[in-house]
Amino acid sequence: MGGIGSGRRNQIGKDTTSGYRSLDVRRLHRDGLLAPGRAFGWQWSRDGEVVASISIKTIPDQVVLKYRHRTRGEDWQPMAYGVRLEWTDCHYGGSRPWFLCPAQGCGRRVAKLYHGPAGIFACRHCYRLAYDCQRESDDDRATRRAERIRQRLGWEPGILNFPGRRPKGMHRRTFEHLRTEHDVWVKAALAGMATRLRLAEHGLGYLLEDLDLGR
Repeated sequence: MGGIGSGRRNQIGKDTTSGYRSLDVRRLHRDGLLAPGRAFGWQWSRDGEVVASISIKTIPDQVVLKYRHRTRGEDWQPMAYGVRLEWTDCHYGGSRPWFLCPAQGCGRRVAKLYHGPAGIFACRHCYRLAYDCQRESDDDRATRRAERIRQRLGWEPGILNFPGRRPKGMHRRTFEHLRTEHDVWVKAALAGMATRLRLAEHGLGYLLEDLDLGR
C-alpha cells in the first residue's frame, strides 16, 4: 500500500498549495524559533480572524507538532508527532534548515509542509498539490507578468489601463526596457484571451493594434 496520495492523477485535477495551511521552515528559522528548547504557538488567520492553531516544540534536529484534527464532522482527534530537520551549508556561509516530510514512505527534504485531508503536515508531493502558477493559462501568466511590471513602475493596476510615466529616479534605458517588456506581455495576454474566448478578431483586435500605449 502506498503513502499519502499514492496512485496516478492528472496534473489538471490537482489542488493548489494556496488552498492548504502550510508551515515554512524558512520562516521559523528567520524568526529564531528553531533553537532547541523553544516552545511556541503558530496560528493561521483569515480576514483578521484566527481559523487554526498548533503548538510547536523544538528539540535537537526536530520539531514536535501538537494540534487537533477532525475530518468531515467527526470528533476531534489529538495529533502529536515529530518532524525531522536537516541542515545544509549555504554557498556564502551559514546553513539553512529543511523539513524531512513525515509522511510514511516519503522523507523528502522540503521547505514547506501542508496540512491536508490525512490530518498530518506533509509535502506537496504527498498531497499531489500543484503551485498556483502551474494552473495558469498562457494569457493568465502573461497578465501576471505585465501586472508585476506595472507594480514596479508604480502604474495603476490593470493591463487595459493606460501606462503611467517614468518613475522619478529610474534610468531612462531601464524604463524603456520595462515598458517594452510590459507591452509584449500585454499583447500576449490579450491575444490569448481572444483565442480562449473565441472573440472575433475585430473585438479585441483594436486593442492589439493600439498597444503602442501612447507612444
